[in-house]
Amino acid sequence: MSEPVDIRVDGFTRLRIDFGYDGTDFYGWSKQPDLRTIQGAFLEALTLIFGESEIDFSLRVAGRTDAGVHALHQVAHFDLTEKQLARLGRETIDDIAYKLNRLLPDDLRVESVAVAPEGFDARFGAINRRYRYRLADNLAFKNPLETRFTLDVAGDLDVLAMNQAGQHLLGLHDFASFCKPREGSTTIRELQEIVVTRGLGEVVEIEVQADAFCHNMVRSIVGALLAVGQGRATPAKVKELLEKANREGSYKVVAPHGLTLLRIGYPADDQLAAQAEKAQNLRSLDEN
Repeated sequence: MSEPVDIRVDGFTRLRIDFGYDGTDFYGWSKQPDLRTIQGAFLEALTLIFGESEIDFSLRVAGRTDAGVHALHQVAHFDLTEKQLARLGRETIDDIAYKLNRLLPDDLRVESVAVAPEGFDARFGAINRRYRYRLADNLAFKNPLETRFTLDVAGDLDVLAMNQAGQHLLGLHDFASFCKPREGSTTIRELQEIVVTRGLGEVVEIEVQADAFCHNMVRSIVGALLAVGQGRATPAKVKELLEKANREGSYKVVAPHGLTLLRIGYPADDQLAAQAEKAQNLRSLDEN
């Protein structure tokens, strides 16, 4: 499905949907023939409720996650015609979440559905995304209830060194060394926060927040920090890798199942349209 870039929704009612999922058995967000995807599950459920849509409901998500990646809090939007809305009958917009959850699989749950503010675009209106990656080393308790969300790794990870390495990545940079490039897309991103801690059961948790992430960026960063934590690289080496701005010498991208999208940030309602327009411009390192 091709996604429109025009944020106008003339003739439609735009709805915001907040939801989460266990990504283990999904082949990512994007609809694919004969594969179980999150977008595909939503489109099937929306069609059952509202009937066929020539535009696939313009369903757009804030951040397209890869196969096996989870989301605690994801955001999307979809558009409905007056005719489709009329199919609710005496039910209201608030009832859509309940109707969707009756149709969706148990590993995909809707938290809420509401009429979106004017100018809202789930993808382009977002100002930041926050992810967490979980690593269970030799010091951690490998909780069997969390194995679907945690990567087992060897050794005793040096959390202090991992934090030092992460500080080199903060700010506006070309993250080509940490991204799988896509034609027509930029690898310039602003990493706003990165912190490495030991959480419950001594599991190492890496949280990262940026204005946006390019393909495989979070898992590539974690791969580099893991190398530092295991003593296979130094924090200075991570800085050198960033400055190279290419994939040569990059560390292995870690498995997807340890990664969870935690939340999406948006500006105030009166700034949504301006943010959506701004986000569609290609980034440069000269921004200020």
